[in-house]
Amino acid sequence: MRNISIYILFVTVFFLTFSCGASNDNDGSINIVKVNAKALQAPEYGEDNQALKTAANGANDFAFRLSAILAQNAGSENFVFSPYSVWMPLAALVNATDTQHKAALLTALGAAGISQDDINKAASRMLYDLTKLGDKEYKEYYNPLKISNAIFVGNKVTLRKEFAQAFMDYYRGNSINVNFSSPSAVDAVNSWASKNTNGLITNLVQQFDPSTVAAIANAIYFSDRWAWEFKSKETKERVFHAPMGDTKAWYMLREGKDQLYYEDEKVQAIPLRFKHDGGMYIILPKNGDAQALLSSMTNEYFKEIQQDSFLAEGKLLLPRFSIQNDIKGLKNALQALGIPLFDKESAPLTGGLIEENIPVWLSDAIQRAVIHVDEKGTTAAAVTVMIGATSAGPQPNQPFEMICDKPFVFILYEYTYDGGSQILFTGMVNQP
Repeated sequence: MRNISIYILFVTVFFLTFSCGASNDNDGSINIVKVNAKALQAPEYGEDNQALKTAANGANDFAFRLSAILAQNAGSENFVFSPYSVWMPLAALVNATDTQHKAALLTALGAAGISQDDINKAASRMLYDLTKLGDKEYKEYYNPLKISNAIFVGNKVTLRKEFAQAFMDYYRGNSINVNFSSPSAVDAVNSWASKNTNGLITNLVQQFDPSTVAAIANAIYFSDRWAWEFKSKETKERVFHAPMGDTKAWYMLREGKDQLYYEDEKVQAIPLRFKHDGGMYIILPKNGDAQALLSSMTNEYFKEIQQDSFLAEGKLLLPRFSIQNDIKGLKNALQALGIPLFDKESAPLTGGLIEENIPVWLSDAIQRAVIHVDEKGTTAAAVTVMIGATSAGPQPNQPFEMICDKPFVFILYEYTYDGGSQILFTGMVNQP
């Protein structure tokens, strides 16, 4: 682990398994097509491609719509979630979805009216920006974010070459042959998840239904330091007003001038910037109801908070916190958003994912997440498997005080050319 003073750990696991009406034999082998990836697409600075902006901004809209539903399920518990780790494999599956359901899937992903080619280009450009490929020529290059994709395919079906090529070209997705009727499939997925989260996610899968024909996975691992680190010697214990009653927490202090800050009648907000780009917004609802805030948060309001933040002098007290949770009701939430891939009757992935003419649909979705925050920096991980701002508002006459001694929301983001602050994780702290 890197030496960090604010340490944030996110581990997210999201499963979508493809099921078919036919049974899988245990013997036999599959011919996974070996494909060479073309270069990820670099944004052409100065260009104004509205379709790609629609996709990137739609991913943020999707993030808040999905987070809102899941936050309601979380109640007064702590909550951490990676909507981007859900969006990316679903975007890849646009390439395998039949014509009848493709438009509905794009709409649910926030990409209504754009083409399959556009969603692929948008995903490729996001990966280029998020993994900072444009900075590789510099000596100081460091990439705090690792994003991995894979599809695990049963040993009696054949992955379509067209999907394999698109998955590799635009999503850097690898294809792995497994036997879903054997414990070896569980071992393969768990090993992949552990490897791509630096060992943070283990024992992710317990078993697969033998009728599973494929499982698509996404892993996100993030590690960076704060640009302005907290001083450990100034961390003090004090009361936190949790929904279930007062408790004690250790509060980190940041005090001084030139802090970006936002305040309106509902919230106080401040971004904690990372050393290598991006940051994490801490948003404190004045009424103490983090669940209601996250359940009503929109991309438009998040943009307003960013655009109307201004440099100010003040004090932030933020508790150290650690959260680990398995997301409840992810499949139902995705269905509520209009994701059509879970429809067993229409089997919308039939013919687009594998060569065999058998019905294929998504059967399940789960996600696990972890975050740990302390004084120096941030580390985050996510695995998904499918079975300087200017002010537009008034500045305070007095230094601000933002004391996070009641429930608050956090949003972790990195920058992309097309989407601006691309949302990777959302969450709420009800008890540090």
